[in-house]
Amino acid sequence: MRFQFIEAEKANHSVALLCRVLQVTRAGFYAHLKRPASARTRRERELKAMVRQVFQDHRGRYGSPRIHAELKAQDEPVSRRRVARLMRAQGLVSRPRPRFVVTTKADAASKPAPNLVARNFCVAEPNRVWSGDITYFPTREGWLYLAVMLDLYSRRVVGWATSESIDHELVCSAFQSAIAQRSPKPGLIAHSDRGSQYTSYAYQTRLAAVGVSNEAGARGECWDNAVVESFNGSIKRELALKPTVSRSEAHAAIFEYIEAYYNSKRRHSTLDYLSPAEYESRA
Repeated sequence: MRFQFIEAEKANHSVALLCRVLQVTRAGFYAHLKRPASARTRRERELKAMVRQVFQDHRGRYGSPRIHAELKAQDEPVSRRRVARLMRAQGLVSRPRPRFVVTTKADAASKPAPNLVARNFCVAEPNRVWSGDITYFPTREGWLYLAVMLDLYSRRVVGWATSESIDHELVCSAFQSAIAQRSPKPGLIAHSDRGSQYTSYAYQTRLAAVGVSNEAGARGECWDNAVVESFNGSIKRELALKPTVSRSEAHAAIFEYIEAYYNSKRRHSTLDYLSPAEYESRA
């Protein structure tokens, strides 16, 4: 261990000084350098490189649970605690979660829809319950708003839309995108909060036209829409868009994240660390 410490610190201090402080001989240290690395040391180096590669492949978005799941999928026998230790040793830290911000405002004059989901987010099959919400990204041209529809069965983003305006057209576009992609059978429930965009006549008419039931969480209860709130936190944290980008650049980054990464590659803790697409394919 002392020789390993000297090897790690010799770029910062002289070998002679380190050997004197640690009470070892320079001859012993140089002999250590010539000896082949032990099997444990070689394995440690291999795992460090693997952990670093997964971290870089996912652009710093993964913490130790998802990196562990990725290595497990590659049939690498390593514990989650060891992955966390190897991350700390290399200074690898996933991006922090942003604070929660309310984007939609309740319409006090609207007739409330029933709360059918009641925080039961475990759905047995696809296209039975979708959940929608709005978040936003700052750009140099002003806000870019994002509306998404998630299938609660697989947490897959089944529809989304962006706009510089936070209005009913934004949520209608996201819903129509979902309908076009999934073509759901009768009986689908569309869950949301009680924001004015979701209680608008235009949105309610779109739902009724395709036989979709409307459902809303309680006023002021963000936990009633926790699944989409979690997605909003993830996309903002993991994209980490700078406010200097344009709206078109932000839209392109959102497209790449949802369509090329989140739905198809990102491991989801609720899905036993499968991606939404993989989870649906195993149904």
